Amino acid sequence: MTDAVGIPLAMLVVFGSAKLMAELFESLHQPGIVGEILAGVLIGPSVLGWIAPNAVLGALADLGVMFLLFDVGLQVKSSDLLKVGRTALLVATLGVITPFAMGWAILYGWHAPIHECLFVAAAMVATSVGITADVLKRARLLDALSARIILAAAVIDDVLGLLVLAVVTSIAHGEINAGELGITAVVASGFTMIVVVWGSRAIQRVVPRVEARLRAGEAQFHVALILMFALSLLAVYAGVAAIIGAFLAGVALSESVSSRSRDLTHGVTELLTPFFLVGIGLELGLGAFAHGPMLLLTGAVLLAALISKWVGCGLGAVGLGWKTANRVGLGMIPRGEVGMVVAQLGLKMGVIPNEIYSVVVFMAVATTIFAPPLLKLAFRGVRPQVAV
Repeated sequence: MTDAVGIPLAMLVVFGSAKLMAELFESLHQPGIVGEILAGVLIGPSVLGWIAPNAVLGALADLGVMFLLFDVGLQVKSSDLLKVGRTALLVATLGVITPFAMGWAILYGWHAPIHECLFVAAAMVATSVGITADVLKRARLLDALSARIILAAAVIDDVLGLLVLAVVTSIAHGEINAGELGITAVVASGFTMIVVVWGSRAIQRVVPRVEARLRAGEAQFHVALILMFALSLLAVYAGVAAIIGAFLAGVALSESVSSRSRDLTHGVTELLTPFFLVGIGLELGLGAFAHGPMLLLTGAVLLAALISKWVGCGLGAVGLGWKTANRVGLGMIPRGEVGMVVAQLGLKMGVIPNEIYSVVVFMAVATTIFAPPLLKLAFRGVRPQVAV
């Protein structure tokens, strides 16, 4: 099959199946996002085998989650993130320590080699903010206190997760460079704080001047996209994920961008987000679970992944009440593509076998599927913000 046919056919199958499954789940009063992830499982190698992960779908998925976080950022003010900064820091810290310790303990009890213990524990640390952000955005709950804590904690979590992965990778290579780790921590933290603290004020001064000199249609939207891609690139150089840069770009623009630019961003997000969600489902493989012992290990890792974030992150917000703590803990559960990236790194380095890789991928996908309905229950009774 030529690319001329293959690319639009793949897009049709992925986008069409995602929206059909979303409609099915919405009709059953379940989050449509779960249906979109399960669409990937259904059409992927594990079941029907219609579509396999490839570079094109991977690029669309990366763009999808980037625009999703940018769209979410446009609805969050930097001042709101700063107000919950201390709580978010505690949530993120406990949300790293608890799952790492539980992941290590399970693999150590399984008599796995030290490097396998480290990589599984590291894969359980990071939160996939894209999933929770999508759930909260669709429910129009981004202005809730617990939602702001989740988003701020997820940004901090990304920095801490990066440091954990750097340490684990260094150990696997046989050496730890404390100087490099320190520089990485300072640069990543500094980049995030600079954008959050001063980004919005700088953008409010610069963007109107630039826009006034441009003559092309939708000039403000074009400037917003350039800023999104620029901060995404800078985030990667700073040592954090590109999606964090996209989110911070949205936050910086949130108080100055027009409703027209918001609508255009939302349209692009609606097109690309299904490729991100389906891509998670495509990665799930079931062949490694044919034996009872592996099923037992998978169940233990999944249970630990759910409990560790729920309890660990929830304890960080318990001072704000049990309801808020419960919502924050559940919101930090999804591992999504972040956990799979860590597992892929361990597999490429030859420190985890295919069976353990499959266990981690299953954990990442399963936590991503469980989180939306749990969040829906946790936020029941919370009044959504008025659409503008």
